Amino acid sequence: MIDLGPLIELDRLAREDGRRYPKKRFLYKDIDIEYDRHFTGIVGPRGAGKTILLKQIALNYADTFYLSLDTFSDDLFETVKAIFDSLKVKLFLLDEVHMYPGFEAGLKKIYDFLDIKVVFTSSMALALYRSAHDLSRRVVLKKLYPFSLREYIFFRFDRQITPLTVDDIVSGRFDRSVMESGQVFRDYISGGLMPFVLNETTALRVLLENILQTVIYKDIAHAFKITMNELDTIRKMVSFIGKSGIDGINYSSLSRNLGITKYKAEQYASLLERAFILCRVMPQGTGVLKEPKIVMALPYRLLFREYEECMGGLREDFFVEAVKAAGFEIYYLKSTRGEKTPDYVLQDKEMFVFEIGGKSKGRQQFKGFKLGRKVILSDGYEIEGIKRPLFLFGFLVNRKL
Repeated sequence: MIDLGPLIELDRLAREDGRRYPKKRFLYKDIDIEYDRHFTGIVGPRGAGKTILLKQIALNYADTFYLSLDTFSDDLFETVKAIFDSLKVKLFLLDEVHMYPGFEAGLKKIYDFLDIKVVFTSSMALALYRSAHDLSRRVVLKKLYPFSLREYIFFRFDRQITPLTVDDIVSGRFDRSVMESGQVFRDYISGGLMPFVLNETTALRVLLENILQTVIYKDIAHAFKITMNELDTIRKMVSFIGKSGIDGINYSSLSRNLGITKYKAEQYASLLERAFILCRVMPQGTGVLKEPKIVMALPYRLLFREYEECMGGLREDFFVEAVKAAGFEIYYLKSTRGEKTPDYVLQDKEMFVFEIGGKSKGRQQFKGFKLGRKVILSDGYEIEGIKRPLFLFGFLVNRKL
């Protein structure tokens, strides 16, 4: 017999906690709360606000029940069934499902035998289709990243900024309010993008270190069969990338510097990408090795170097994350040794080619490169010729919303 009393109390406390957060992430309106046959999964990094989002749903919708699986050890199906039978709940909110062993089987059984809707979260990107239980046809996944610059301004200053398309940015179609927002870009990129920073007084490095330790030694350790020695190597990998320059970080350099095989370097980088600590950008070009360029998720680079020392890396981390969070695919450009090439190519309705860098960058970066509309993204506010402020990509419209 399952004792529902403690679970009901935890659900009540979750609703009460939801009252502390009247503002909602922009993704909230894209979560399909209406009952249908599909479950909804919200995946994203620790600290992005997934738990708060679930608590806001619990507070604002009737017939819901919040259940954290972080330390849950009972039978998931039997617990959900008991709550459903006793309270007639129609919508279950399951937090951190990846922490529950065999969550795929539990979700599939709930889907197959109970007439309910489920919204769940995970701090690990889930490959649902690879599971023997194949949840890909049953679950719609949504990604919740840290604040965009636009969201940061909304949450911190209560100001709404109209989103921009890539073409708006390149063509210079933006107003004064957008340009004025560049004043807070350094605060944003230095850690303000993490929602928890709004309410925390603890030093950012302490908070980031705690999150990183939890991601590696709890999330990755629970989700994959991996030894403690390998977890320590993964931690060393993050440190090596954080202390290195932005260029030349790939499987080969990780293998060489960490004393591991390229296969292991790829495996560990994949796990860290699924945990939203790293991001891999594949190359575009002919005759190139198909090794990705590896950047860090913001603002983890600041764990290892001061802002002024890693500004170039932070710029690229920001650009890659902003573009991916908005639903675009990007590639990095690689040429033969000694030739200059721009950094990234993005395909929207047309091809755009971007160089990320300081104010000294000019058209010479594109010498010999004929394809696409060429843009230099740099610090500051310059909008002359092909130069645009890098921070404008913090207002990029999400293609999937």
